[in-house]
Amino acid sequence: MAAGKTKDKDADGPGGAGAAELGGYGAEVSEDQVRVVERAAAIDVAKSFGMACTRVPGSRAGRRAQKVWRVEATHREVTALMDHLRAEGIQRLVLESTSDYWRMWYYLAEAAGLEVWLVNARDVKHLPGRGKSDRADCVWLCKLNERGMLRRSFVPPRAVRDLRMLTRTRSRLAQDQARHQARVEKVLEDALLKISVVISDLFGVSGRRFLDALVAGERSPQALAALGDYRLKASREELAEALTGQFRDVHALEIGVHLKILDAINAEIGRLDEEIGKQLALVPRTAPCCVRCGEIGGSHAPGCDAAAMPLLSLAERLDEITGVGIINTRVLIAELGTDPSQFPAPGHAAGWARLTPRTRQSGETAKPGRTGKGNRYLRGALGQCAMTAAKTDTRLGAMYRRIARRRGKQKAIVAVSRVICEIAWILICDPGARFEDLGADYYASRSPERQTRDKIRELKRLNPGMTVLLVPAGQAAVPDAGTAA
Repeated sequence: MAAGKTKDKDADGPGGAGAAELGGYGAEVSEDQVRVVERAAAIDVAKSFGMACTRVPGSRAGRRAQKVWRVEATHREVTALMDHLRAEGIQRLVLESTSDYWRMWYYLAEAAGLEVWLVNARDVKHLPGRGKSDRADCVWLCKLNERGMLRRSFVPPRAVRDLRMLTRTRSRLAQDQARHQARVEKVLEDALLKISVVISDLFGVSGRRFLDALVAGERSPQALAALGDYRLKASREELAEALTGQFRDVHALEIGVHLKILDAINAEIGRLDEEIGKQLALVPRTAPCCVRCGEIGGSHAPGCDAAAMPLLSLAERLDEITGVGIINTRVLIAELGTDPSQFPAPGHAAGWARLTPRTRQSGETAKPGRTGKGNRYLRGALGQCAMTAAKTDTRLGAMYRRIARRRGKQKAIVAVSRVICEIAWILICDPGARFEDLGADYYASRSPERQTRDKIRELKRLNPGMTVLLVPAGQAAVPDAGTAA
C-alpha cells in the first residue's frame, strides 16, 4: 500500500503517514520542473547588440535544444531574427528592459506577430553562484520564461504610445517653462525689484508689460507703474514702490533671453496641444459611445431609448472629476491606456502607479512599506489634480483636509491621488459611467461619532487643561474646577 494511505497507530507520529501527507518529517516531494512555455526565447539587450537564446523540445523526451547567438542591433538583422523566431514556432519572447535599447527589439517583434514580453530587470537580476555574462544572463532569462516565473511590464499599443510621447514632451516643456520663469524672478530679486509681491501673476498681462518695458530700457518707476492694468488691486504708488530698485543692463539682457525662450516654449506647447488633440482621436475607446445601442461617434442608433442623453467622449468624462483639467485628462489616458483588460480592478491601476503602500511581513510583524516611485508622469499629473481638488468644497477636498490634519499633507496628496486614479480607471473601463461628486459632507454624514470625537479633540486643543463633558439635554451639569462644559 502506498505511503500516506496506511492507517496504523503511528500514522500521526514522526515519520508516519500523516506527517508525509502534510509534507513533514520524512515526506518525499516531487521536483519535476513544469514548463509553461514549450518553445521559449529570450534576448539580453545591450546598446549595440543583443544575445538571443531559444529553448525548444529536443530529439528525446525530457531533453531541451538550446541555442545562443549574438545579433547586432540593426534593423535588418533584428528583422531577420524575428522571422527566424516565428519560423521556429516560438510561443513567447522575453526582453529585459534595459534603458531604451529594448524598443527596436520590441517593436519589430510586435510587427512580426510574436508574443513579446518586456520584463523588469529587477525580476531577473544576477543571483549569487551564477556566472555573470551576457550569455549566462540570456540563458537564465529564457529559463525563467519557459517556467512562467516572470511578470509582464505594461507596454501600450502604438496609438497610445504615440499619444504618450506627445504628452510627455509637453510635460517636459512645461517644466522648462517653470524653470525659466523662476530664473526671471531671481533676476528681479537681484535687481531689488519686488514686482511679484504686489501682483499675483508675474507673467500675466501687467507683469509681461513691466518686463518688456524693463528690457526695452524703461527705468522710471512711475512710467512703469502706469503700464499696470486697471484691474490690479495694487495702487499706482504701490506699483511704483515695487518697481524701484537697481535694475541694470545686465539684468535686462538676461531677462530678455529668458522671455524669448519662454515665448518659444509657449508656441511649441500650443502646437503640441493641437497634435495631442488629433492623436487622442486615434486612440481606441475614446470616442463618445452610447451604452444602450453601442453606437460610437457621438450619435444614437434609430429607436434608441437613450437618445435624449448627452454623449461625452472619454476625455470629457474624465474632465468631470474634481481637480482634473483637460491637460491632465490627456496624461491619464496616455499613461493608463484604454484597454480594460490591462488592470483587472481599479486598485491594480493604483498599485501600478505606486499609490498603495506595500506590505512588509516577517513572522508576526506586519507593517506598511513605502509606496515606491512608480510612473513619474502619471504621479505628477495625479498630484496636480489632488492639490487642485484640495482647494474645493467637494468630497475629494474634504478627504484631503481630513487626512492632512491627522497624517500630514504629503500622505493626503497620495491618498487623494489614489482615489482619482481609481475613479479614472472606472470611467475608462465603463463607457457609460459618469463622475458624480458625493459632497463635502460625505464623511460627516457617514460617521457622526467620529465627527463628535473630532470636535471634542479640537475643543481640547483650543483650551489646554480643560475637559469637555457631554450630558443629556435638560440635565444640569456641575462643572468641577478646571473643567469646561
